[in-house]
Amino acid sequence: MPDNTPNPAFTVTLPDGSQRAFDRPVTVQEIAASIGAGLARSTLAGKVDGRLVDACEIIDHDAHVQVITPRDEEGLEIIRHSCAHLVGHALKQLYPNAKMVIGPVINEGFYYDVAYERPFTPADLNAIEARMRELIAKEYDVIKRMTPRAEAIGIFAQRSEDYKLRLIDDLPDAQYLGLYFHEEYVDMCRGPHVPNTRFLKAFKLTKLAGAYWRGDASNEQLQRIYGTAWADAKQLAQYLLRIDEAEKRDHRKLGRELDLFHFEEDAPGSVFWHPRGWAVFQSLISYMRRRQNNAGYVEVNTPDVMDRSLWEISGHWHNYRDHMFTSETEDGRALALKPMNCPGGTLLYRHGLKSYRELPIRMGEFGKVHRYEPSGSLHGLLRVRHFTQDDAHIFCTPEQMNDECRAVVDLVLDIYRQFGFEDVRIKLSTRPANRMGSDTTWDLLEGALVHALEAMSLDYQVNPGEGAFYGPKLEFVLRDAIGRDWQCGTLQVDMNLPERFGLDYVDEEGLRKRPVMLHRALFGSLERFTGILLEHHAGKLPAWLSPVQAVVCSISQQHAAYADDITTVLRGHGLRVEVDTRSEKIGYKIRAQTLQRIPFILVVGAQEQAEGSVAVRDRDGNNLGVMDLKQAINWIRQSTESPDISQSRQALKAVLERMATPWGLEYLEASAQRMGYGMG
Repeated sequence: MPDNTPNPAFTVTLPDGSQRAFDRPVTVQEIAASIGAGLARSTLAGKVDGRLVDACEIIDHDAHVQVITPRDEEGLEIIRHSCAHLVGHALKQLYPNAKMVIGPVINEGFYYDVAYERPFTPADLNAIEARMRELIAKEYDVIKRMTPRAEAIGIFAQRSEDYKLRLIDDLPDAQYLGLYFHEEYVDMCRGPHVPNTRFLKAFKLTKLAGAYWRGDASNEQLQRIYGTAWADAKQLAQYLLRIDEAEKRDHRKLGRELDLFHFEEDAPGSVFWHPRGWAVFQSLISYMRRRQNNAGYVEVNTPDVMDRSLWEISGHWHNYRDHMFTSETEDGRALALKPMNCPGGTLLYRHGLKSYRELPIRMGEFGKVHRYEPSGSLHGLLRVRHFTQDDAHIFCTPEQMNDECRAVVDLVLDIYRQFGFEDVRIKLSTRPANRMGSDTTWDLLEGALVHALEAMSLDYQVNPGEGAFYGPKLEFVLRDAIGRDWQCGTLQVDMNLPERFGLDYVDEEGLRKRPVMLHRALFGSLERFTGILLEHHAGKLPAWLSPVQAVVCSISQQHAAYADDITTVLRGHGLRVEVDTRSEKIGYKIRAQTLQRIPFILVVGAQEQAEGSVAVRDRDGNNLGVMDLKQAINWIRQSTESPDISQSRQALKAVLERMATPWGLEYLEASAQRMGYGMG
């Protein structure tokens, strides 16, 4: 019997490897329906041979197809982009004279830039959101139409959408343009977008801000409407809760409440550190100084101002000039405040002939750098113009490069753990289009970073083309207590600056060789890291890092002298202690000091004075009981000890066990005391 089954015209391969045959052109939506009704209802768009397309996209050839739903990351971006278009639909109904500009997706949300005759108000924002919800409730279809260029120009000209016409001018080769119709509203986009507004219910408009056409402050000012959108109401509620928590943790708010720092218009982007904030800052430096000393680094310092010629050699003048502060001397010499520490590091290395026996040389520097950031991008401690880096430059032989990379990665991950960051992601940024050096050199440098990560069995994400112009880099991204990601530390491997600055060393055969240069920062910007710590810990910094570790509160003025004496003793043991002998009730004092997030509150009254004791409370309201002074000192010292000091104490104890001699014990105990801790 002959087989009358029609031969399929083409085959669609799905992500699980299964195939479906079709004898006519079909859309992504129809493919989803052939799999199941549930998938069809959830279909937002598709991915055809790796390219995102609308659900209405017609497929008429063999292809690999993935159906995109709200559960997919790409689906979430499509929802957000479509919400931006919905802003336009609602806004044009309410304010017909408004001119729409652009509405892209951003991290966890979207925005739309708008030109309008007056500033929008919070009441306007509420009205726009309410109209958006009315439109979503209609569950209308979003229609895509590829439109001839002349027709698209006519549509936007008729609607007086001047900015859309200017955007079309930016696409001189486009003969057809993608237009998306939301009932009577039309917008231009390459898409894809949701097929129906029922997918857009989990959204919220969040704020208004200013913007400029094309991001240029010399152009006309626009208004920006921000929003967020999620796959479902539960995700939206979780996000809004996280944002509310983030506002409570805002380091600028905490800086005011805890009297840590402030900013002035007379020095935009530069921090004025108060005594308490400076104590935190110096504690970070002291911590890193100890860690680097134990890891074999030497500390150096280089000038803040250097000649233009140095920055031309390094490549910064060509690649970073717009972010540099410069001046010219009377004799016409161009000088620049350093935006980076690395050129100074190369000059330090170049001073004096180096032997292979001296390598690796690890030079750490707490260097002040200055970068011009646009005023609109400045954001408290997180984005400043004048900041301190915990920079280090390691000069080593090519044979030492892999081990040095592994040592840096191990150091940075251990440091982050000691600050409470257990979830650290690593990104490998590879060669950019605009770069120095040959592909052979880049192959070697990228290979060293990959080797270090794989030898340590560490997962990483590749960011193609995102490396520095002189070398590839690793970026270390910290996830904080409320799920936000912060890029902090970096490790860059570089053979180009050593070449440009003529760096060398003498090898074992007496020949001059080029060293490899590793650029390494762990905190990155100390100012920024301080802000991240404040928000991560909600102002309750670890006791060892807290600007004030204990406060002594007197119950009445009769006990003020005793409180002062206790404070003096505790300070003598190296603790950061304050005293509160104000003529206030003790309950008021305890509440006030608790709000200052001070780890330990020591209360003294008649009984404590008579017994030579203190009543100890912590900042979480726990009553730790009455302790005699010696017990309290030991308790607080132990509770405020830096984790690296505890780590070093254990290492020294292990050494003592190997050197159980009287002179060894005496020597190591003295060394421990000089380093700031006893052996116990």
